[in-house]
Amino acid sequence: MEETISLKELLETLKKRLLLIVSITVIAGLVSGIISFYVLTPIYQASTQILVNQAKGDQSMYNPGEVQTNLQLINTYNVIITSPAILDIVSKELDLDMTASQLKEKITVGSEKDSQVVNLSVQDPDAKVAAQIANKTAEVFKNEISKIMKIDNVSILAKADVTENPSPIKPRPLLNVAIAIVVGLMAGVGLAFLLEYFNNTIKNEQDIEKILGLPILGVIATIEDQKLEELKNKRAARNSKVRGETVGS
Repeated sequence: MEETISLKELLETLKKRLLLIVSITVIAGLVSGIISFYVLTPIYQASTQILVNQAKGDQSMYNPGEVQTNLQLINTYNVIITSPAILDIVSKELDLDMTASQLKEKITVGSEKDSQVVNLSVQDPDAKVAAQIANKTAEVFKNEISKIMKIDNVSILAKADVTENPSPIKPRPLLNVAIAIVVGLMAGVGLAFLLEYFNNTIKNEQDIEKILGLPILGVIATIEDQKLEELKNKRAARNSKVRGETVGS
């Protein structure tokens, strides 16, 4: 027998489990807020830009083929920037207690589309340290790339600096709380329907009709003890009154 669920039944299920849904949603939002504000460590980011060309002596006239070659070499520059040949020097000059591999995890290198500009970003719990690493990495790359690839035309377009009140790039507490509320609401609604699906108790006469597939001929109403006692008292008072009238006649 095919079962259908009406919109009214869905709304009744949500209404019956409303406290559960609200509780899960609130708990998810609170947990996310506590973790975002008090547990996770804020991470700051500092960025710098580097322009890499061929040797200065070769720049007497514009050469489209040379520019294309430079663009193809951008990926090579990106690898060199995060190589031990550069990062070991950065770690030593900044007196960082980190290996080249550990320092590499903090650095992200990319390039603007169809340009010779290399973007170097550093993430660290300390905004000043992030800026120092970014600037020092760009400086060391500028000094060492001429020895590695015979390139002596590297320019630092923008240095990383620290604002007065820097904002961390992660975590984002408000966004995390909003996501947690949505997820908690979805989880609460899903759990409510799941509990209702596995609840096979007979709750009303419609359930009996649905399970047995037989029409309902009658229903015995449920009377509370207090109401039953009131009915007995009213009946006893009515009988006493009738007997009194009979005796008087």
